[in-house]
Amino acid sequence: TYVERWIFLGDDVSDWQATFTVEPSDSIADVVAGSRNAVERANEVLDACTDLAAPLPRSRPGRSAASVRWSLTHMIEETGRHAGHADILRELIDGTTGR
Repeated sequence: TYVERWIFLGDDVSDWQATFTVEPSDSIADVVAGSRNAVERANEVLDACTDLAAPLPRSRPGRSAASVRWSLTHMIEETGRHAGHADILRELIDGTTGR
């Protein structure tokens, strides 16, 4: 959620470690809703992009935006990496491996 918001929406993240925790009052539904909201807003930004080489249209004072291509590639990489982490945890729980 935070990476999506940082890359596509220009949100500032000063403490990445803090993004790995949730408040005790947050439910799974809250976390999923936050993620879906970030993706929906990012998709709105991306829908307006017509050139993969162009920088993302976000405002981050004093910082240039990465290209749309780099940003999408980075998100694919991040998603794959973390999906792999989840798969490792699942394998540790049930002992099943897949191809």
